[in-house]
Amino acid sequence: AVASADEIVAMDWLLLYGFNDFLWGWFMIILLLGTHIFLTIRTKFVQRKTFKAIKLSVTKDPDSDGDISPFQALATALASTIGTGNIIGVGTAIALGGPGAVLWCWLTGVFGIATKYSESLIGVKYRVKTSDGRMLGGAMYALERGFKFKTLGKILAILFALFALLASFGIGSGVQVNAISNIMNNTFDLGTVNLCGQDASVISIIVGVLVAAITAVVIFGGIKSISRVCELLVPFMAVFYVLGCLIILGMNFDVLGKTFEMIFQDAFSLKSVAGGFLGSSLMLAARYGIAGLFSNESGMGSAPIVASAAQTRNPVRQAMISSTGTFWDTVVVCLMTGLVLVSSIIKNPAIDVSDGGDLTYKAFQQIPVVGTPILVIGIAAFAYSTILGWSYYGERCVEYLFGRGGMIPYKLIFVFILLIGPVIKLDLVWTMADIFNALMSIPNLIAVVVLSPVVVKETNYYLYGNRLDEYDKTKIPVVNK
Repeated sequence: AVASADEIVAMDWLLLYGFNDFLWGWFMIILLLGTHIFLTIRTKFVQRKTFKAIKLSVTKDPDSDGDISPFQALATALASTIGTGNIIGVGTAIALGGPGAVLWCWLTGVFGIATKYSESLIGVKYRVKTSDGRMLGGAMYALERGFKFKTLGKILAILFALFALLASFGIGSGVQVNAISNIMNNTFDLGTVNLCGQDASVISIIVGVLVAAITAVVIFGGIKSISRVCELLVPFMAVFYVLGCLIILGMNFDVLGKTFEMIFQDAFSLKSVAGGFLGSSLMLAARYGIAGLFSNESGMGSAPIVASAAQTRNPVRQAMISSTGTFWDTVVVCLMTGLVLVSSIIKNPAIDVSDGGDLTYKAFQQIPVVGTPILVIGIAAFAYSTILGWSYYGERCVEYLFGRGGMIPYKLIFVFILLIGPVIKLDLVWTMADIFNALMSIPNLIAVVVLSPVVVKETNYYLYGNRLDEYDKTKIPVVNK
């Protein structure tokens, strides 16, 4: 019998989902975590300099080459990194991997600091300048300029830029605006209307129009406009969300001891997890906890794109600042979310933990009156900031691939996806976004491993040689874009 068109499409989707499961199974976990550990060793555990890096992040460097301040670069990178993964993603990891997933997520965040540092260092080291004075950098320029085998480097650079560009339409726009729409629909109900032959909620339409309009105003203003908004939005949203977490932890104070005990025991236990958790044993806890490293984007190569635009006197200085993004994202925010969820489940055994996406929502409902608004505003702010950060990443990839002529069409498509994102089913978009995120990581990880001798040399000279205040005299090449 000949398969019908619908059956062929269904088979294609199954293959796509299977490919995604393979990529984000043990393949990417081993690749990413292996790179994290390798670079931690190569950089002599650069994580121990995190608090020095935090101090540098609020230190301006106005006399250095660059388009935006070091903090603005960090805020823009954090905008794209601290997103719905920190809220919904952690809940999913706990639901599927058990409470031990929290510890594995935290540990991979600690090791991931070294990778974020290394990829940002080579991003700044090999950045270029346009004829009108703008800074361009990231994995594509490190691959093109840093590799001895130029043809291979150029091929990998094109692949990275292409996959990152495609990822920006998924994880950077459609997925995020859909997350805002979902949380608003769960909170408010204004009914539905018929739109192009299908029912669509009024809230979804309003969200699409508002987010698209506000985003268009910001991204058409360029990196200075994006970084200014992120500079204000990121500290606000992080403090606002963490405050909510602290309130819940205060309410659950009597079970915090048991919370830590359960997290540590389950992280290394070979037995099934207790209670209503779906996860069981060390293998599942490790898999879903380590998969949490996706939320901090260490190894993906996204953050170095904006780090390369920062005013910095040498590559190591900005690399240290960029590495704090992983610290704030995973070591602080994801840990806070994990503690909130596990302690809430222990204190309220009736909570259904099978739905990871709904887990955080139920935890925040413990806070009378203001709990739900805190979560709604938190998710909306996190998702919107991610949209801004990824719009810049996609724009730089378009410029690398097609020149400046491709930037306006890209922005128009990006805004259009924001407009329709809330009213379309995003199962396939989520899957494609995950695939492109994995595929862009591969050439970036090749870059940081191959160029690790450069990372070691620069780190030894500037960081361990106490020369962080020294200016790098290397001339930045000028390109026509």
